[in-house]
Amino acid sequence: MITGASAGIGKAAAKSLAIQGWRVIGLGRDPVRTAAAQDELCAAAPSARIDLIRVDLSVMKEAARAAREIAAATDRIDTLLNNAGGVQKERLITEEGLETTFASNHLGHFVLTTRLLPILRSTASASAQGNTRIINVSSSGHERSPGLDWTDLQKIRDFTTGGAYTNAKLANILFTRALANRLMTDGIVAHAMHPGVVDSNFASHADSQMQRYMATLKDVSLSPEAAADTLVWLATAPEPGQITGGYYHNRTAIAPSPAAQDDAAAERLWIESEALIAKTGV
Repeated sequence: MITGASAGIGKAAAKSLAIQGWRVIGLGRDPVRTAAAQDELCAAAPSARIDLIRVDLSVMKEAARAAREIAAATDRIDTLLNNAGGVQKERLITEEGLETTFASNHLGHFVLTTRLLPILRSTASASAQGNTRIINVSSSGHERSPGLDWTDLQKIRDFTTGGAYTNAKLANILFTRALANRLMTDGIVAHAMHPGVVDSNFASHADSQMQRYMATLKDVSLSPEAAADTLVWLATAPEPGQITGGYYHNRTAIAPSPAAQDDAAAERLWIESEALIAKTGV
């Protein structure tokens, strides 16, 4: 199962997995792009079963609805790839009172993942140790975050495009650490990864400063297919199943920032995330 499967890294990973023979359930936000991606994926892997669900992960009731649809469609999830993400050019507050960047990059995946844990645990109980996995796509941008501000966790008060994004990417790694600690005895592996600079529509909603910066990296950008290689490897290769709580780039375990290695912060983020979601009524 993969979020953000309608474009970029997510679509490339979904295509690779489908061609390998996996059943793929993907999530996409834009209805037109999601429908087009399903057609493209089915054409690339005509013998695979591929289902795409439209959902806006910045809206918690949508994330919860997607989890219900997935649970109705399957009783087995071998790998959950939390890949969807992005940036905004300005501070946007959702109908549920959440800042969009933090909600779409972290909180929506928190809802989706925790709602699907019963299926993941059931799958793990019938599988070899380490074969059931949760992979969260983060970014080296997390290194620019000095740490989460518990008085302004979503950076609503202190919003900048880049600051909100790097804050959310730090949250992705801390969420991974909390999952790894909680799920180790269940036989479920959790890892995070940095895909590199990718030639995709990632920054299309960012402010002009970030778009100019991303344009300077055009010559060193990876194709979505190249960037998705590590994501697919983490989902399927034997080696990542032997440990948990790692952070990877180019199929190699690397050290995240000191702020991303704080287990106390990982646990507090879990508690704060639950509280924010509860306020939405989900």
